[in-house]
Amino acid sequence: MIVAAGFFAFVALFAVIGAAAATRRQATVDDYLLAGRDVSPWLTALSSAATNNSGFMFIGLLGFTYQFGVQAVWLQAGWIAGDVIAWVWIHPRVRAHSERVDARSVAQLVARGHDGRSTRALTVAVAVLTLVFLVGYAGAQLRAGSAALDGLFGWGMAPGVLLGGVIVVGYCLAGGLRASIWTDAAQALTMLGALAALVGCAAAEVGGPVALARALEAEDPALVQWIPDGLALGFGLYALGFVFGGLGAIGQPHILVRSMAIRSVGAVRRATWIYFAWYVPFSCAAVVAGMYARVLVPDLLASVDPAVAGAAAEAALPRLADRVLPDVLIGVLLAGVFAATMSTADSQLLSCSAAVSQDLAPGRRTYAGGKLATLVVAAAATTFALAADGTVLGLVLGAWSALGATIGPVLVIRLFGLPLPGGLGLAMMATGLALALGWARGPWAADVFELLPAMLAPLVVYAAAYAGWLRSATARAAA
Repeated sequence: MIVAAGFFAFVALFAVIGAAAATRRQATVDDYLLAGRDVSPWLTALSSAATNNSGFMFIGLLGFTYQFGVQAVWLQAGWIAGDVIAWVWIHPRVRAHSERVDARSVAQLVARGHDGRSTRALTVAVAVLTLVFLVGYAGAQLRAGSAALDGLFGWGMAPGVLLGGVIVVGYCLAGGLRASIWTDAAQALTMLGALAALVGCAAAEVGGPVALARALEAEDPALVQWIPDGLALGFGLYALGFVFGGLGAIGQPHILVRSMAIRSVGAVRRATWIYFAWYVPFSCAAVVAGMYARVLVPDLLASVDPAVAGAAAEAALPRLADRVLPDVLIGVLLAGVFAATMSTADSQLLSCSAAVSQDLAPGRRTYAGGKLATLVVAAAATTFALAADGTVLGLVLGAWSALGATIGPVLVIRLFGLPLPGGLGLAMMATGLALALGWARGPWAADVFELLPAMLAPLVVYAAAYAGWLRSATARAAA
């Protein structure tokens, strides 16, 4: 009863914040999709942090750490390094370019050149990719929140999925992106506080870093082995793959839209410091919590088929919480997990709404059309969440990689003012998608994260085409 009371109190708080944001709304498309392009650096930073670090961190990363131990440090260190590159070199340009070309969606951001001219083929391609992969991504978030509730309450998956879906749709319809950002900021603080409480209580039982390392080694010496065995392509490419994983943020519409909505390019610089002041300690806490979970609840992988070990390890969070937290803090932690999943799902639904109402059905570029699109997309994401199989980590990384490999390289070319014919842009996206999907199923999938080859290959395609164009132009000039 105490656990449920703590959980529902925080969920009610998020709903109230969303309702408060709705009082500031204006019945315009710009306000619904971009919050009037006037979001403060603090709100942008905290909202971006909550959106980027969702069920992947609480459920997926924590479960990965439970399974592989200290090697998870390389994943998260690389992810942070890639994210630094995105914030320093990409996000400020996103803000400037989006205002220059009056882009309301990521598809328009990519398809419109510096002269304002748009390539319809690129608009449709980016919108379709956004819709296909973000619906699945949002569904994975709803599953992550529901998995945590099921682990403690035994509800099954459906109640948590439906609860999260209803709450997210409610405040998105009421206040659009502004409500999403306001609630995300509150959710970011709840997430960090909840995870800090979990790590603190676990450390009180096991001890500090030295005691934790000894306990992990006693459980399984492989858990304190820093370099994985049998890396076919070497450790350097293994680590660099995770850097490209973090850089994949430049292809995520639900993250890019926050850079489009912040009030100025200068504000992006200020938001960067706030973002990493939250992100670094949170990601460290997630990895440490996974290590403590392996020590305190070591039986999750006992007699488990290796094929489903990842899914079993993702039960680490609720099991650890039940083991070390008092009831009232379990409720807070559950609220933190639910906050994490909602903070990502809401942004993804709004990005999909923009893709439908602004890009795929331009006749519906109205305030009401945006809301209708939100309802349709939310229904699709909820259906996916109820029907999907597989681990949260696998679902999230699959969608993340597909978007990062397709939208990311093309966006880089656009932001740096290079010529981008529609056919070449489509070829780049097709190359990135094929490599992202193929590499993840190939023999080197465990050796190098797929975004390294999948983001570089489209840039190679562009460089080859551009070099050919220059040779042709030179030959014509000489003739």
